[in-house]
Amino acid sequence: MKHFVYFLHSKSANRYYIGISVKPEERLGKHNTGYYKSSSTKIANGWELFWKLECDSKKQAILIEKHIKNMRNRSYYNNLVKYPEIAEKLLGKYSS
Repeated sequence: MKHFVYFLHSKSANRYYIGISVKPEERLGKHNTGYYKSSSTKIANGWELFWKLECDSKKQAILIEKHIKNMRNRSYYNNLVKYPEIAEKLLGKYSS
């Protein structure tokens, strides 16, 4: 089953959320309705899907999500969108 690493962005809160899911668009809807009571996305609504990356496995998605979260850098997040080759390198680095 394919898993995705995804970014959500809230303009009103000026925040990013990084997660993994098999259905990121469906997950976005749940974040916007407050479905996840303990998630950091409860601070705002109007989250938008900023970026997503299809991974070959859940393990690969978890490793890439962890890598991205460890970066903690907005310019890195923006560069993932701007330069798709960064995502390709991540897929190669964390291949199963």
